[in-house]
Amino acid sequence: MALLETVSGPARLRELTIDELTTLAGEIRAFLIERVAASGGHLGPNLGVVELTIALHAVFDSPRDRLLWDTGHQSYVHKILTGRQAGFDRLRKSGGLSGYPNPAESEHDLVENSHASTALSYADGLARADAYLGRTDRAVVAIIGDGAMTGGMAWEALNNIAGGPDRPLIIVLNDNERSYAPTVGGWAEHLADLRAGRGTDVFSGFGLDYLGPVDGHDIQAVQDALRAARALAKPVVVHVITEKGKGFEHTENNELDLGHAIKPMDPRTGRPLGTSVPSFTSVFGSTLVELAEERPDLVAITAAMTEPTGLLPLRKQYPDRVIDVGIAEQHAVTMAAGLSMGGVHPVVAIYATFVNRALDQLLMDVALHKRPVTFVLDRSGVTGDDGPSHNGMWDLSVLQVVPGLRIAAPRDGARLAELLREAVAWSEGPTLLRFPKGAAGDDIPAVARFGGMDVLRRTGSLDVLIVAVGALAGLALTVADGVRAQGIGVTVVDPRWVTPVNPALADMARRHRLTITIEDNSRTGGVGSAIAQTLRDARVSTPLREFGIPRRFLGHGSRAEVLAACGLTAQEISRSVVEFVAELGAGPQHAELDAEGSMW
Repeated sequence: MALLETVSGPARLRELTIDELTTLAGEIRAFLIERVAASGGHLGPNLGVVELTIALHAVFDSPRDRLLWDTGHQSYVHKILTGRQAGFDRLRKSGGLSGYPNPAESEHDLVENSHASTALSYADGLARADAYLGRTDRAVVAIIGDGAMTGGMAWEALNNIAGGPDRPLIIVLNDNERSYAPTVGGWAEHLADLRAGRGTDVFSGFGLDYLGPVDGHDIQAVQDALRAARALAKPVVVHVITEKGKGFEHTENNELDLGHAIKPMDPRTGRPLGTSVPSFTSVFGSTLVELAEERPDLVAITAAMTEPTGLLPLRKQYPDRVIDVGIAEQHAVTMAAGLSMGGVHPVVAIYATFVNRALDQLLMDVALHKRPVTFVLDRSGVTGDDGPSHNGMWDLSVLQVVPGLRIAAPRDGARLAELLREAVAWSEGPTLLRFPKGAAGDDIPAVARFGGMDVLRRTGSLDVLIVAVGALAGLALTVADGVRAQGIGVTVVDPRWVTPVNPALADMARRHRLTITIEDNSRTGGVGSAIAQTLRDARVSTPLREFGIPRRFLGHGSRAEVLAACGLTAQEISRSVVEFVAELGAGPQHAELDAEGSMW
C-alpha cells in the first residue's frame, strides 16, 4: 500500500520516519501531476511546497495551531494531508474541491485566501486575540510566498507585528524567486543576498527573530527550524528556499509557461489538451503591440501578471516598455498617474478582481487629476473555476462612481481592438476596458449604428429593447430569437461604451414598450442600474428590467454553470421577458422597421 493511502489527516505524519516522509513526498508529487494535469490548476506552486507542507503538519497540530496560506494557490498539498484526496477528482469543478483554502471544506482552512499579502494581517489579529484571551497553548503560522511580500499590506502587518507584544506567531517565508512571476525590485535583490549569505536580513532590523535560509526540500531541516521557531514563543521569520515546480521537468524549467497555473494537459509532454482558439487576452496583447509600434509614448504596467494579462508579446517586442511592479496594485495605479504627468500614456493591465484594491488610487490619483491612463481589466465578470474571490463581478458597480472615467465592454475581438484604440486616443481623462477570461468567439457585426451605438438585431415591432453589455451580446441575440419566436418584436443594441450612459439610449428606450439589460456584473449598481437612472432623468416611462449577477459570492464551477446558477441563460431570460411583455398588456402599435433598416 502506498503511504499516501494511509494518510487521512495530519496526525499520521507524526508516526512516520524522515525516510518515510521523503517517500510520501514523492507520492504526493506523482498524485499532483496526475490530478492537476487532468483538471487544470496551480501545479507549479504546489510541487514546490511538498516537503515544506509535510514538515509544517508534522510539527504543528492543525487545526489547533492555525495555518494561513498566502496566497492560497499553494495549498493543494495542505488539502491532501488534511483528508481531501478524493476531492481532487473534481478539483475546481462545480460541487468539487476549491482551488484555494475554503473554510466550508475543512476545519483546517481558516480563510479563502486567494488575494495576496493578507495572511500576515490575519495572523497578527489571531495572535493578538489569543494573547488577549490568555491562550498560550497554540501557534499561528503564516506561510507567505516571496512575491506576496511585494504587497504593501504585508509590510503594514510586519510593522505592527514587530511593534506589538510577544506572542507565538511564525512567518514562514516561502522563497522560490517567483511567487507568481519572477519576484521584482529591491525585495528580490535582498532575498538573493540572503540566499547567497550576504548582508543582514531586513526582518532583524524590524526587531523580529530570523531563522534561515533553510532548504525547503529537506524535511528534517525544515522541521528543525520550525521547532526552533515555535520554542521562541514570539514573532519569528523562518526563511525557506524552495523550487517552484520541483519534480516535474516541464515546470522545473518553466517550460511552456507551466510554472504557475495550467490548463488540462498531457503530463508526458506538458502540452495543453484540446484546441487553442483566440482569447480576449490574446487579442488585447496583439493589438497593444500594434499600438506600441504606432505610439512610442505608450507603456504597459502589470502587477506580477505579465503573461496572464496578455503583455508577453509586448515585452518580447519592447522589453523596456512593460513595467512589472510585483503584487502592488496600488503603486501600479499611482505610478501610472505619474507616468501620465510625465508625458507617457500608461496601459494598466490587471485582473478585474484585483482592481478593487486600487480604487482609492484610481479615484483620487488618476481621475481627480484627469490623467489619460487606460485600464484593461482581464477576467471581468464570471471567471468560474477560480471561485468567489476571482470573479470580476464588482468592477462596473464600483467604478461607475468615478467621475470622468469612460468604461467600454467589447463584445468580441474586433470590438476589443477598436475600443482599445479609442481608449488610448482619449486625452481628457482615464478610460477602461473590461473583458472576460476565455475565447473571444466569433465576431458579431452590427446591422446599423444609432447615436454611436451598435444595433445588432432589429426584428418586428418596437416591443423590447435589449441592451447587451460586452461578451453577453451573444446571449442577448439568442434571447432575441426566443422572444421573437413568441411574436414579440426585438431590438438588440450594444452601447460599446457603457459609462457614461449614452444619452441616445434614452431616446431608443422611449420608442419601445420594455427595456432589458443583460450584463456579466452585479445587478447592484451595475450598468442596468445606471441606465435606469438615465431613463428616469430623461423622463422616459418605458419600464426596465435588469438581468445580471445576484448580490452574493458565487461558488466555483465552469463559467457556463455559474452563469446558469445566476439565471443568465437564454431560456430563463426569454421566459421572463415574455412574461414581462404579457404583464404590460396591449400597448400602442409601434412602427415596423423596414427592410433597409432605417431608424426611427
